Amino acid sequence: MNHSRNGRDAAGVPAAEVLVTGIGSALPGTTGPADLLDARPAPGHDPVDPGALIGRRGLRYKDRASQLALCAAEAGLRDAGLLADGALSVPGTSTGVVVSSNLGNLDTVCEVADGIKEHGVAGISPMGLPNASSNVPASSLAIRHGLRGPNLMVCNGATSGLDAVHWAAVMIRAGRADRVLVVGVETANRYVEGLLGRPSAELLDGAVALVLERASAAAERGAAGLAVLGDYAREAGVAACLDRLLGTPGDGRRAPALWFVPEGHRGNEAGDVPRHDLTHRFGSASGALGVLQCAAAAGRLRAEGGDHRSGAVLV
Repeated sequence: MNHSRNGRDAAGVPAAEVLVTGIGSALPGTTGPADLLDARPAPGHDPVDPGALIGRRGLRYKDRASQLALCAAEAGLRDAGLLADGALSVPGTSTGVVVSSNLGNLDTVCEVADGIKEHGVAGISPMGLPNASSNVPASSLAIRHGLRGPNLMVCNGATSGLDAVHWAAVMIRAGRADRVLVVGVETANRYVEGLLGRPSAELLDGAVALVLERASAAAERGAAGLAVLGDYAREAGVAACLDRLLGTPGDGRRAPALWFVPEGHRGNEAGDVPRHDLTHRFGSASGALGVLQCAAAAGRLRAEGGDHRSGAVLV
C-alpha cells in the first residue's frame, strides 16, 4: 500500500481521494504518533495504563484489547478534529469503525475455557463473558463515541492490519461512510506467549489508530489531510505485491522514499529503497502491524511537510 504526502488542507485533492486526517496511539515508550519512528521501548518498559490516558470511567469489565483500542481511538479522533468537549462533532451515522486484532482477546477466551473446565458454566463471570467475542473492541469504540456507521472486526493473520485499512477505504469509496476510524490492537499476556512461543518483551502490547476520510468530507469541515491513501495489492507473496504497487520504470509513478517491511522480511524486492521494520521497536505486532505501519508512514509525511503530491511511502 502506498501513501503520498498531503498538505495542510484538502485543496487540489480529488474529492474521491481517501485522506488520513488523524493518528492516535497507545504504545509503550511513546507519547504520540511523532515517536513512531524514533522511540524504541526497552525490555521491561512500563505498559500503557489506559486509566491514566482516558480516565477509568467506562473501563471496568473491558478486556485489555478494548481498553487499549479506546485510548488510541480517542487520540486519533481528537487529532482529526472530530471531538468537541469529548463528544463527536460530526454525525455518528457518517463514521464507521474497522478494528484489526488477531490475538487481542485470546486471554479472555482461554480464561473462560479454563473456568468452564474447573468450575463449570456456573463459574463464569457474566460481566467478562461478552469479551470472549472477537468483535468487542470494534463495538466498544462504536458505543463509546456514538459511531453508527459500518462496523467491522478483521482477524486475518499477518496482513490483517493492511486489510483493515483497505476495507475502511472501500467503505468510504462505496459511499457507506464519510470517514472510518481504523484501529490495530494486540496484547501481550501468558496465553499469547504460550501460543507464539515468545516472551512478552518480544510482543506488542498496545494500539494505534488512523482516521480515514473522504477528501470532500474533510474539506467541508476544514480538516487538514496528513496523507493520501494510495494503491492496495494483495498477492501470494511480497514480490508480486510490489510489482503491482511499484509498476514499471517510466510509467510515471513516484518511487517510494521508505519501505515498511513485513516482520523479519529480508528480501530486497524494492531495490535500494530504505527499509524499516517496526517490529524491531515495538515487538511482534500481528494484526496491528499494518495499521502501525500506515500510522508511521503518515506521521513521517506530516513531519516532512511540503506539497501533498511530492512524496510516497510503501508499506
